[in-house]
Amino acid sequence: MTPRIALSLPVTGEAEEEAVLEALRSGWITSAGPQLERFEQQLAEQTDRDSAVAVSSGTAALHLALLAVGVGPGDVVPCSTLTFAATANAICYTGATPLFIDSDETGSIDVDLLRQILEECDADDKHVGAVVPVDLFGKIADHAAIERLTKPRGIPLVVDAAESLGSVRAGRPAGSEGTLAILSFNGNKIITASAGGAVVCDDAALAGRVRHLATQARQPVVHYEHEDIGYNYRLSNLLAAVGSAQLDRLPDFLARRRAHREGYRRAVAPLPGVEILGGDDSGDNCWLTAIIIDPSAAGFTAHDALTALADAGIESRPVWKPMHRQPVFADPLLYPRLLTGVADHMFHHGLVLPSGPAMTDDQRDEVGRCLTALSRAGLDRARLDSTSTATTPGMRKAS
Repeated sequence: MTPRIALSLPVTGEAEEEAVLEALRSGWITSAGPQLERFEQQLAEQTDRDSAVAVSSGTAALHLALLAVGVGPGDVVPCSTLTFAATANAICYTGATPLFIDSDETGSIDVDLLRQILEECDADDKHVGAVVPVDLFGKIADHAAIERLTKPRGIPLVVDAAESLGSVRAGRPAGSEGTLAILSFNGNKIITASAGGAVVCDDAALAGRVRHLATQARQPVVHYEHEDIGYNYRLSNLLAAVGSAQLDRLPDFLARRRAHREGYRRAVAPLPGVEILGGDDSGDNCWLTAIIIDPSAAGFTAHDALTALADAGIESRPVWKPMHRQPVFADPLLYPRLLTGVADHMFHHGLVLPSGPAMTDDQRDEVGRCLTALSRAGLDRARLDSTSTATTPGMRKAS
């Protein structure tokens, strides 16, 4: 059943329609054209980069970025365990092995654990092909601290900024840090091209390598000649037209999602045992708002909340199931990991709430009222249990 209040629906309108019509009428409908060039220029400006290469998905972007920096068989690639599967899958596409690192209290990669694992790799003479942190739910990870670990070792930093376009940290926009960074324009992202992704960087040679691999690695000669294995990963001009129109509307989308985050903060502030995941919102794009529920204090679990919201026609979702818990990556001998239990805790006790720009303030407030009702019911149960426990010692057993 389609929920009344969806997790994150895209918003499109006349601007996107006009952009697609312009592309159609121009005759540029494949993987080249003026809309694609404009979109790439916009992305480079948005991320404060010299180059952007638009491709068919965020996953393709990450695959190409890893290949461009030379990641391949025999390499290990430390990455966030609290992420969507595409992060780990793209590493596997290269023949390298993902090495899963647990989270800090914001959900980002734990920099202290990363330091430990890099020191172990140094000692064991393991070749680290790259490090891939994830900007979880739009919060930019501490890439400056991560780069202080990777740069002296000559390890490329490939930032998975699929969720963070429009965010800012310490004056730096999402996608501006790392050897390369990748973006996603999937249907539920901060902007969408219906599909698509991009690689952004400041190194012209790396950008050229990504572009070359994305277009079947065809050599610039009149006949078809290939010296490398290439991929059909280029974004179409039609989809770039949609993405370009969406990027023009980014400030409005950011404002709506940030308003929802503020509304949720007001709603959960009085609820014991419920807090917003990620800490301080300053600079975040607030792509999706997630809460962490402590059942012992809240009187209800994340699963209780998911069920109650679903019964009310409201879509929610658990926080990402960590990669080290996925069946495909379950074997620690094949896929090593360094864990503290933080990501597991967030998965078991976290819930992602509807956060899309199409959602109205009244709908968001309805989500808040649902959580408030759960909290009151949980507190009532706790009081009853407390009263029952207090009277039990004075009761006498029947003979």
